[in-house]
Amino acid sequence: MNTTHFGFESVDEKDKAGKVRQVFDSVAPKYDLMNDLMSGGLHRAWKAYAVLVANLREGDKALDIAGGTGDLALAFARKVGRTGTVVHTDINFAMLHTGRERLINKGVVLPTTVCDAEHLPFEDGTFDLVSVAFGLRNMTHKDKALAEMNRVLRPGGKLLVLEFSKVAKPLEKAYDWYSFNILPRLGKAIANDADSYRYLAESIRMHPGQAELKKMMHEAGFGHVDYHNLTAGVAALHVGIKC
Repeated sequence: MNTTHFGFESVDEKDKAGKVRQVFDSVAPKYDLMNDLMSGGLHRAWKAYAVLVANLREGDKALDIAGGTGDLALAFARKVGRTGTVVHTDINFAMLHTGRERLINKGVVLPTTVCDAEHLPFEDGTFDLVSVAFGLRNMTHKDKALAEMNRVLRPGGKLLVLEFSKVAKPLEKAYDWYSFNILPRLGKAIANDADSYRYLAESIRMHPGQAELKKMMHEAGFGHVDYHNLTAGVAALHVGIKC
């Protein structure tokens, strides 16, 4: 049996996707509200910075992986205009459905599909930009997913990975206390689900740090990779260029 981590728990690789799906089936209805509460609204600034770095132009093609409730997809759609394309995807139907309804309510209809980032259903070199925000850490084989993201990018295309990362050392104790004491209580109070938010805290600790993820992106075929720490490393934006 090949094992992987689900938070701090060791599970069979074939079972992880199902467990992650259960988490997001549970949290989808309150996902946006919980993001605002957990981060004090900072996730909106992090995403705005990612949109700035994306530097999309009229007519560009973008793929938003693990797009969830559609924050980035909506912002990208406004940048690429009527002549461009933004494909909104997620492996979790509940999250994707919530996002699609939210986008439609804002008057935006995008190509939307349930898909696995480790097996993207797109041709080589299709997109100018691929993004994944707060989704990579939930993937079983991150190396395969990164290689797939590289494959569907055109030469010179850009990958953005926005993800929770390793916080600066002076903040570690306070951040750990908040993550393992406050987050589950918020999850219980708002979403009636403490366990999913305990998993969130654990999954962040199991995710590769800034330098390790940069190395993984190089190994996946990206010629140039850099990262930008956000809020003292609570999150980081990794940028990879396909050469």
